[in-house]
Amino acid sequence: MSGATRVMIVDDHAMVRSGLAAFLAVADDCVLVGEASSGAQALRMCPEVQPDVVLMDLMMPEMDGVSATRAIRDRFPAIQVIALTSFPEEQMLQDVLEAGALSYLLKNVGADELARAIRAAHQGQATLAPEAAKALIARVTQPREAAVGKDLSPREREVLALMVQGLNNPEIAQRLVVGRSTVKFHVSSILGKLGVQSRTEAVALAVQHHLV
Repeated sequence: MSGATRVMIVDDHAMVRSGLAAFLAVADDCVLVGEASSGAQALRMCPEVQPDVVLMDLMMPEMDGVSATRAIRDRFPAIQVIALTSFPEEQMLQDVLEAGALSYLLKNVGADELARAIRAAHQGQATLAPEAAKALIARVTQPREAAVGKDLSPREREVLALMVQGLNNPEIAQRLVVGRSTVKFHVSSILGKLGVQSRTEAVALAVQHHLV
């Protein structure tokens, strides 16, 4: 079909792929060029089928949609990715957009809306499901103070509290009865989530924002 937008479907559920394929069959300006059941398979198929737009599920085995999106956008920047999911989960939305997805839709999207989103993506224009747009706006407009440390796990908060007390990794490992490598992993995760580069910064932020 000359001039049609080339689309690849990536989803680990055959029924979902079939449903999306049926949607595409009624769109005269879209053509299905490939189906993949995992992110890794999609990445392997991209050079062969050369899609313009990828419809990407997010929850898949082997390689999830966020990782696959990042890999595809890194290796094939001309390919646009539309993330498709059943639930507008705020963190996943943020992650997949940061990974390079252009659009984010829910799987209950109608055929006409999906076709419009595919056409828009081919032109480099984003489409966000209303639920996704609401979650994204809430995330970027919330006070920074409220966001600091909110995604720390209970165990990470335990580790951070011991860091505030001045304990080093071996001492924290002994206190929590875990391996030193485990503590090192938690500390690294804490620094990443707080957006700091050092233990000193993490401790200062924890005290400033009463995180522990």
